[in-house]
Amino acid sequence: MKRIACIHTVYSVIESFTQQLRDGIPGDILIHTLYDDFLATDPAMTGKFSAINHQRLRLDMQAQALTGADVIVVSCSTLSPSVRLLRGEFNVPVVAIDDAMVNAAVEMGSRIGLIATANSTVIPSSSALRAAAADAGKEIDLKVLCREEAIQALKAGDQAAHDRIVLEMADEMRDRDVLVLAQASMAHMEQPVSAHTGLPVLSSPRRCVEQVRQILEG
Repeated sequence: MKRIACIHTVYSVIESFTQQLRDGIPGDILIHTLYDDFLATDPAMTGKFSAINHQRLRLDMQAQALTGADVIVVSCSTLSPSVRLLRGEFNVPVVAIDDAMVNAAVEMGSRIGLIATANSTVIPSSSALRAAAADAGKEIDLKVLCREEAIQALKAGDQAAHDRIVLEMADEMRDRDVLVLAQASMAHMEQPVSAHTGLPVLSSPRRCVEQVRQILEG
């Protein structure tokens, strides 16, 4: 039986991402979940992902490696730059939630719109897209919008308000080739935003699951 160890920072993502893993990966899998909301709330409050946050993530990854996992998945885009720095310390593959998404976005167009609901995600996601473009030898025109009241509404249980705000941001991105939803908590809006704008829209979980499947099969 294959083991997947996940690190989550937003509670609402745990159930949905776990189900996507079970739906997208054939055979029996065992999923170990570690929930650490501090790694999202502290950067949101301070405006930076600190050395303390980086060390805390390292310890979370060490804890998940001790499960005997075949792959570790970190589901928060705010953590992705640190994930990319830390994963070389582990013998087990470590996947950042947005690895596959940013590569796909760069392949699909040069005018990319990034929609975020947490300020702490803006710099990591922007950096990931620019790094993917550099790796592909491509220049991109990146437009970024962030409205934190959306994620605050979602945490308060008001998904309708969250979804409305996301669509409002998408309205301002109609000049883009492709739209990127920065956080896994926005994944359920992939199809609604695409239908609303007529543009291709990318979210991270589905593509991440495919990446994990390939690792487990490979």
